[in-house]
Amino acid sequence: MKFSIMQKLVSLVAIVMLGTTATMAQLRVDVTRGSVDPVPIAIPEFAPVADVETSTGMLSDIGVSIAQVITSNLVSTGLFRAIDENAFIEKIGAARIAPNFASWRPLAVQGLVTGRLQILPDGNLRVEFRLWDVVGEVQMEGVAYNTPVSNWRRTAHVISDRIYSRLTGEDGYFDTRIVYIAGQGDPLDRKKRLAIMDQDGANQQLLTDGSYLVLTPRFSPNRQEVTYLSYYNDQPRVYLFNVLSNKSEVLGDFPNMTFAPRFSPDGNKVIMSLAEDGDTDIYVMDLRTRKVTKLTDNPGIDTSPSYSPDGRKIVFNSDRGGSQQLYVMDADGANVHRISFGNGRYATPVWSPRGDLVAFTKIGEKKFRIGVMRPDGTGERLLTNAYQDEGPTWSPNGRVLIFFRTTRYQKNGTGSKPSLWSVDLTGYNEHQVPTPFDASDPAWSPPLPVITKGR
Repeated sequence: MKFSIMQKLVSLVAIVMLGTTATMAQLRVDVTRGSVDPVPIAIPEFAPVADVETSTGMLSDIGVSIAQVITSNLVSTGLFRAIDENAFIEKIGAARIAPNFASWRPLAVQGLVTGRLQILPDGNLRVEFRLWDVVGEVQMEGVAYNTPVSNWRRTAHVISDRIYSRLTGEDGYFDTRIVYIAGQGDPLDRKKRLAIMDQDGANQQLLTDGSYLVLTPRFSPNRQEVTYLSYYNDQPRVYLFNVLSNKSEVLGDFPNMTFAPRFSPDGNKVIMSLAEDGDTDIYVMDLRTRKVTKLTDNPGIDTSPSYSPDGRKIVFNSDRGGSQQLYVMDADGANVHRISFGNGRYATPVWSPRGDLVAFTKIGEKKFRIGVMRPDGTGERLLTNAYQDEGPTWSPNGRVLIFFRTTRYQKNGTGSKPSLWSVDLTGYNEHQVPTPFDASDPAWSPPLPVITKGR
């Protein structure tokens, strides 16, 4: 089913909470530990309410698909293990009744998700779901949504977020999107286009036509906007792309641009690095006035700036000390101090949305690896150990990182293929994010906008 980005982003409406939720539920998932045993969870297909005779078959297909998307989302976290539907003893119907908990205990199920679907008189789809604690025999969550029928997949992501949040105590990140650079064609003459997709790889869409090179897109932390660097007529130019309207505007021509800009936390500024007279320094542009202010003035290369979530600090990498290391400074450029002191070089730092960590690319021992450290430089940990991993981007809840991995060239010059991967903060849950193209330079969106109203 194809539908517009605008429809996907703004048409979901939460309409009612269903029943009561448990205040002392036993079921809880600990996300702070490293290697954990996944919680067994059962997610039967959502049952259709056959108010409209001709819609029953369509609703059955959607009910199966919604359950599959929710299952895939939760299992991808490494925190949940899905029970095979062939082992189910109870058939979940469309009636609003509690499950027979005794039918789920022999399967060692701890969490159970049930749902029902209905076509409303206005043609919209009503999706209800309930989360049950099987051990405690209580309902933990219950919500219904109205949405266009074509929007069923996004509804599944929203439900996944509510389940994840209820069981872990943290915000979910499934109802989000990823923008990245899609590579196509011969490795020596490859077109690089701006692409966007759901966080699980669905709903792929190319946003530029490949007639000019695009690089390093960055999402606004609070808006559905992307800034990226392109080479138009071989000149660096910075664009601002609005995901809701599919329209772009030029922020400016920057002939000395060395790194694409990132947004400030309020979305009103972009920060970038520009080269002038042999030095590369960090500048900030006010998007309202287009005024550009220089923040660093130091011999060498200062680049890859990223704001802290409160907007008061900036992390960047610089070779001012003789090797490429990470530094932190105030938002006005004052109080610069180094935070990385390990062996090797450090690049592409990005501050966590929580403010507690900085992710980076570490270069050394003939590898590029993804790591994290606290903003004061303590607690450094490497999360990956492949040949070439780089360019991390945070999930909105600060729990997961997506990056791109490049395979090693073969002797005949082939084999270098960038692809997107994700890893959580434990480093134990690493998996590939599917894309139909070579993929690099990912950027994670903030949560998508949802319109809600009361009963």
